[in-house]
Amino acid sequence: MEETTMKKCLSLLVLALVLAIAAPALADDCKNRGLLDAMYCDNDKDLVADLAAPGQCKDPDTLVFTYTPVEDPAVYRDAFADFQEYLGKATGKKVVYYTVQSNAAEVEAMRSGRLHIAGFSTGPTGFAVNLAGYVPIAVKGYPEAFQGYNLVMLVKTDSPYQTMADLKGKKVAHTSPSSNSGNLAPRALFPKLGLVPDQDYTVLYSGKHDQSVLGVAHGDYDAAPVASDVYERMLKAGRVKEGELRAIYTSPRFPTSSFGYSSQLCPELAQKIVGAFHTYRFPASMQESFDGADRFYPITYMADWQVIREIAEATGTSYNEEGLQQMAKKEAESAKKQ
Repeated sequence: MEETTMKKCLSLLVLALVLAIAAPALADDCKNRGLLDAMYCDNDKDLVADLAAPGQCKDPDTLVFTYTPVEDPAVYRDAFADFQEYLGKATGKKVVYYTVQSNAAEVEAMRSGRLHIAGFSTGPTGFAVNLAGYVPIAVKGYPEAFQGYNLVMLVKTDSPYQTMADLKGKKVAHTSPSSNSGNLAPRALFPKLGLVPDQDYTVLYSGKHDQSVLGVAHGDYDAAPVASDVYERMLKAGRVKEGELRAIYTSPRFPTSSFGYSSQLCPELAQKIVGAFHTYRFPASMQESFDGADRFYPITYMADWQVIREIAEATGTSYNEEGLQQMAKKEAESAKKQ
């Protein structure tokens, strides 16, 4: 009995020594981390996490996929059904859809290892990259370019508001704290136009772009900055009447939601996922859901998200743990008010 106990103690002691020696070695292997969480490394300095080492990477039997929760999750679960099947054949894995209720929850799901492949909204992509080891590789697009969108400030057509200055003292719906076009870009761009959110007008969080649009249409808000692609899809679907709303401001063009995978997946699996995204072509039903986009267009976080990172920096948004907690808190508060 004592001999067994002694062996267990020695085994534990050896394990502790191995871990103690290995930890600094692993830390020393990381020559550059940049803004990434301590869990990840960026030795090639492309701003995203390097793939996990062969002995530490994940090769799950079932891959979990989701799309940004900005709009009705059920609609997009169906829209991506054909792609999920294609992804399954390309990887030899079962692919299931996981519905998330908030941007913060989506980031946490990938960080915890429960989510492997995802589409993140433009703004939250930075949180996913820095905190969850997310590697963006594509956006929806066409043969010649990726699909973009603009921030549009919507008002009711019969309202008296003609310029941004007319909104001073009014109620304006922002979508969620982490949204690029629905919150971050307005806070970065509007002050240059003489309109400071929270100072010149009251900000009310609607939770989602479609709820902001409907809120303006129903008279709950005087105006709302939203993503133009969401608004256009709502017009096509008849959720808001043509001519019922008008835009008094249109921003420069931004990339749409990014798509990518977790850096914790094994390199061979990650390569198959990248291949699936780059070779897949949208069926007619999917093209209709996404404004005529027919493919996933290749992008990099370093180049194509530069303008988004600049907006985040201008608004004091930190893509770190504290920033994620603040985003989660604000999204929870917003949800309670709906």
